[in-house]
Amino acid sequence: MESVPSSDARDRRRLTNGVKQALRETTLRIAQLNHQVSGKLGLRDVDYDCLNLLNLHGPISPGALAKLAGVHPATMTGILDRLEKAGWVARDRDPADRRATVIVVHRERGGEVRALYAGPNAEMDDICAGYSPEQLATIIDFLQRAADVGLRATREL
Repeated sequence: MESVPSSDARDRRRLTNGVKQALRETTLRIAQLNHQVSGKLGLRDVDYDCLNLLNLHGPISPGALAKLAGVHPATMTGILDRLEKAGWVARDRDPADRRATVIVVHRERGGEVRALYAGPNAEMDDICAGYSPEQLATIIDFLQRAADVGLRATREL
């Protein structure tokens, strides 16, 4: 005989599906925003993605950036050439190994990006103000774990 899910199990499944649906919608909306920002900055979407990765993880080697971005190293060369020509990054010698190169972001250009995100960042501050520190910590944990799922799934593909 097949068991019928309890009301609690149905509610949990409904809420879990709601979280996944909201995360999909959020991901799409952020991708659209980033597309608009990259266009305003005169960058291709992949170039802007790499600039974001450099801001999060840099300075790093071109090979490490290619791996993080999920692009072929030859493709990364073109991306870095465009970012360097536009004045967003520089190729510097790795202080730990003078034969190696690291990519460094020109921080002075950050104001251009911050200006484009000023409105959404202020709205996010307002949203976060409505949550307790404990709730914010839970949201951070969830988002970090969800990002890890996305990273693992990307690597598996």
